Parts: sequence; structure tokens; C-alpha cells
Amino acid sequence: MLSQMVGFFTSAFSFPGLSWTLVLVAIAIGIVFGAVWLTPYLPPLVKRPGLLVVGLVSAILTWTAIAFVQIPLQFWTGQALLRFWSQATLAKWLLLAGIPQILLSGLVQEAAKLVPVVWYWWRNNWSFTPKFGLIVGAVSGAGFGVFEAVWVHNTILASGWTWAAVETGGVLALLGFWERFFSVAFHIAASALAGYGLAKRLGWQFYLIASVLHGLTNYGVILLQAGVLTSIQVEIYIAVLAVAITAVALWLRWRSADGPVES
Repeated sequence: MLSQMVGFFTSAFSFPGLSWTLVLVAIAIGIVFGAVWLTPYLPPLVKRPGLLVVGLVSAILTWTAIAFVQIPLQFWTGQALLRFWSQATLAKWLLLAGIPQILLSGLVQEAAKLVPVVWYWWRNNWSFTPKFGLIVGAVSGAGFGVFEAVWVHNTILASGWTWAAVETGGVLALLGFWERFFSVAFHIAASALAGYGLAKRLGWQFYLIASVLHGLTNYGVILLQAGVLTSIQVEIYIAVLAVAITAVALWLRWRSADGPVES
């Protein structure tokens, strides 16, 4: 178990056989994805350089939480289920049996992304307008979203992906990049909602909302394993959810009812 957790953690920092050129390409694509989705929130990164710290801490802390909290919790949950039901029964009822582990991913990751937001809130004397809380949350989500995207992109490139794969495989060869593009959007929007709720003094309620939305997005994996959706349909499912959640977050960001960005 420990070796699995450590192996997962270090996989984000080591890609044997992958040239630095391809690593930089993966990083550049991730940054572009993040910029596309974060820009509509207009975070004051120059005026508030502390926001960059929020994004950086979110990236490392959330990745650490996945490796050393989420993975063991999901393993133990799976073991607990096997104490009551057989593997065959769990496979038959996968659409239900997969829910606990999927929810854990949301609870762990959204909590980790919220930690630097709380820190920045504390640094500002617990004084955020709802819009600014939403922006800080969006930056936190972008930090981890881009970090995870770079990891996925490096993994894809390390597997031998080339443009020739696109020529022969068509759109299927681009699914990994498509998924990350919308996953970055989701991470930004979900954390934005959590940050908004924190500033509204409804922190735990919006944290749970973000966590459930996270689980709902990840549930696409269960739908794929159960044969309910195809790979392409799962990517469409993720994209639709990400765009819908982003629309809500941006509506909160730009509506006038919550006043100015900063008090």
C-alpha cells in the first residue's frame, strides 16, 4: 500500500524516456487549458500575488492528499464492501457499489483545494466578499487542475502518442486531451463555488456541494465500466457537466447582487 501511494505521488515528477521537449509541451498545454478557463473569472493575479501561492499550494497539497489520503481510503472502502458482498455481486451492482469510492474522491480533493483558500481568507482577516472568495477558489482549482493536466499529458506522451496517432485513430486519439480540457474547467468552477460559499459563511454546505459535483463528474468512470456509456459518451458527459458548473460559477462571479469583487 505504501509503495503504491509513494509510486503514485512520484509519478507526477518523473517520466522515464520522455524528453524535456515533450515535458515542456505537456506543461504548455496544461497552462493554456488553465488560462482559457480561468481568464473569465478575471483574478487580480498582479495586484494580489498571494493568489499565485494559493494555486501552487493547491496543486501540491491536493496531489499529496490523493496519494496519501484518497488512495488508502478508497482501498479500505473496497475491502469493507468485500467483507459483506462477493466480487461478483459488487460487479453486478457496480452502479451502486462504486458510489462510496467516487464520493471519497470528491470529498478529499475538494477539501484539499479549499485549504489554501481558507489560509488566504485568514491572511485577509477573515474578510472576503463573496465574489473574491469565488475568485480565490477558482485560482485554487486552476492550480490543481493544471498540475493534474500536465501529469495526464505527460502520461499520454510517454505512452508513445504522436500526431500519427491522430491521423490513424482520428478523434479517439485526442480524448485524453479533450478530457483534461474540461476537467480543468470543472476543477476551477467547483473550487470557485466552494470559495464563494466560504465567503458567504456557508463553507461546509458549499464544500459538500462541490464534493458531490466532483463525485458526479467522476461517476462517468463507473458508467463506462458498467457499459452504460461509451468512451466518447463519457467525455461528452464530463464536458456537459463542466460547462454547466462553470456557467453557474461565472454567473455568480458577474452578477451584481453580490456587490464588488473586493470590499
